[in-house]
Amino acid sequence: MPEVFVSIGSNVEREKHIPSALEELEQSFGSLTVSSVYESEAVGFQGDAFYNLVVGFESEKSAQEIARMLGEIETVHGRTRECKKFAPRTLDLDLILYGDLIVQEGKLRLPREEITQYAFMLEPLSEIAPDRRHPLLGKTYGELWADFDKTQAKQQRIVPPWQA
Repeated sequence: MPEVFVSIGSNVEREKHIPSALEELEQSFGSLTVSSVYESEAVGFQGDAFYNLVVGFESEKSAQEIARMLGEIETVHGRTRECKKFAPRTLDLDLILYGDLIVQEGKLRLPREEITQYAFMLEPLSEIAPDRRHPLLGKTYGELWADFDKTQAKQQRIVPPWQA
C-alpha cells in the first residue's frame, strides 16, 4: 500500500479544527503517524499564526480519491473555495505525497512543490519521514530539511492546547 502524507494547517479556530480533522482522518484512513505541531507566521498575507503539521498513513485508495475526501473534510470545517491562495483558513488539508507517484493532472500535483519551499511543510515531514526520498530530487526529507534556509522559517514547535 502506498504511504500517503498530508499537510494540515489552520489559523481560524485552530484549536477546534486541527484536532477534529485528526479524528476525521483517523476514521477515514486508520492509524496516523502525526508530526509535532508547529506555530507558523502567515505566509503571503497578514493574519493570525497557523498551526501546521503533517500526518502519514497507508491507503489503498487512489490519490484522486484521497484528495476528494480531504476536500470534503475541509468543507465540513467551513473551508470555502472562493478564498485566495494566501488567506486565512479554517482548515487546509493538502495531499503532498502519495508513495513515489509523480502526477500533474488538474489541481493534483504530486509531490507538492511547496514541500521544498515552505518550512511549515518540510520540517514536520522531515520529522516523521526523515529517510524517505523525494521522488524527483532523490534526497531524503531529512537532508532537504538540513539544507533548508532556516533564516526565513518563522515557526516553532509547540504543544497545542489539546495535547497539553
